[in-house]
Amino acid sequence: MPFGQFIVKVHGRCNLACRYCYLYEGPDHTWRGRPAAAAPEVLDRAATRIAEHAGAHGLTALSLVLHGGEPLLAGAARLAAFAGLVRERAGRERTVHATVQTNATLLTERRIAALARHSIRVGVSLDGGRPEHNTLRTDHAGRPSWPAAERGARLLAEHHPEAYAGILTVVDPRTGPVELYESLLELRPPAIDLLLPHGNWTAPPPGLPAMDPPRHGPAAGRPTPYGDWLSAVFDRWWSAGRRETRIRLFEECLALLLGLPAATESLGLDPLNAVVIETDGSIEQVDSLKSAYDGAAATGLDIFRHSFDDALAHPGVAARQSGASALSPGCRTCPLLSVCGGGNYAHRYRDGDGFTHPSVYCADLDRLIRHVAKRLTEATTRDAARPGATRTDGTRSGTAGTGAARPEADRADAVRTDGPRAGIGADRPGVTPPPEVPAVTGPIGVAAIGGGIR
Repeated sequence: MPFGQFIVKVHGRCNLACRYCYLYEGPDHTWRGRPAAAAPEVLDRAATRIAEHAGAHGLTALSLVLHGGEPLLAGAARLAAFAGLVRERAGRERTVHATVQTNATLLTERRIAALARHSIRVGVSLDGGRPEHNTLRTDHAGRPSWPAAERGARLLAEHHPEAYAGILTVVDPRTGPVELYESLLELRPPAIDLLLPHGNWTAPPPGLPAMDPPRHGPAAGRPTPYGDWLSAVFDRWWSAGRRETRIRLFEECLALLLGLPAATESLGLDPLNAVVIETDGSIEQVDSLKSAYDGAAATGLDIFRHSFDDALAHPGVAARQSGASALSPGCRTCPLLSVCGGGNYAHRYRDGDGFTHPSVYCADLDRLIRHVAKRLTEATTRDAARPGATRTDGTRSGTAGTGAARPEADRADAVRTDGPRAGIGADRPGVTPPPEVPAVTGPIGVAAIGGGIR
C-alpha cells in the first residue's frame, strides 16, 4: 500500500517539557543530533517527494501532518508556505488535507486565522479540560502550560471552528473517565482522539504489572484499567442521545464490528500508510516506535537519496503492512483479530525478541471491544424489534410508527460518513448492521466480526 499520510517534522524541538513524553523523555535519543528546524531545502525536497509518490501511485487525496516537537515554533507563515508548496506540486487533481498538531500554547487569533486562510486544520494535544488534568504538561522552567493552552483552544473553537480538527488526549486511568471527557467537551472539539500511553512488555505502561513471558488474552488476574476507563467513556458517549463529538477509537471499533473497513494505529488490520520526514530529511517510521528503543523508527533512508517507494520496501515498513502474518500465534487465532488487529505495533515490543507478541494492552483491548460489541448488540436488537424497523433480511418489523424511545439508537451518529472512511448510522436512525453481517451470536456479541500519531 502506498503512503497516504506524510508526517513532516517542521520543527524538532518543543516549548514544553511534559514529564511523560515518550519522544524526549523516552529511550530514543536520535532527536538530539538533528537540527531544531527543517531547513528550506528539506521542505522543498519533501514537497517534491510527496508529489512524486502521489503521482506514481495515482493518489487522489493525501494527508499532510505538520508536526514536531511543537510545529508552531517554525511560525504559522512557514507552515502555510510549505502546505501551499505541497499542494502546488501535487497538482489540482489531488486534494491535500493539511493539519498541524500543536500543544496550543502558541495559538493566537492571528496565527489561527493565517492557518485557516490556507486550509490548515489545527489539532490540539491536551490531557484534559481542567488545570488538574494537565499538571504534567509544563514548560522547561516547570511552569504550567494550561492557561496558554486553554486560551489557544478556546480561540480556535470560538473564532475559527472550521479549522478545529479536534483534541488528542492520552488516557490516564487515574482520572475520572466521565469527568475528564465532559471537561473536554467544554472546549467544543469536533473530534477527540483517545490514545493509550506508549508502553511495552519491557517497560509496561502505568498501572499494568510486568508479565514475563507475555501472554495473549485477558490473563487471569491481570487488571484492565485502560479498558475499564475507555468503556466508561464509551457508555457516556454512546448514551448521550446526540453526537456531542466524534471519538475515532470508538467509531472505528463500531465500524470494524459491523464488518466495515476501518483502522487506526491501535485497531484493525489495514496496513499502516504513514511515513515521517524528520528535520534533517531522514525518512522514518512512525514516532510511536521510538518508545521501544533507541533508533527503532530509523530506516537509514532520506529524501535526498531515496524515494518513498524505497521506504515501502524497508523491512520495518513491510512488517507493518503485512497484516495478520506479522502477529503472534495467539493473535492470529483470536476471535477479536479483525477488530483488534493485534493493537499498536509499538505496544508488542519486548527487549530481545522484538515485536512478535500480543499488545501489552491485550486484556484492555479485549475488555473494550467486548463491551462495545455488547452495547452494539443491545442497540441493534432493540432497533430490529422496533415497530416499522427494517430487519437485516429486508422485512419490516410490525407496522410503521415511532416506537418507544431509543436514546442510543436515535443517536444516528455511530460513525460519520463525511470522513475519509464511510461509516454507519450517520444519516439514518439506528445502527442496524448491513445484511452481510451475520446474526448476533457467540461470546463476543457479534459473530464473524468483519474484515493509525502522537
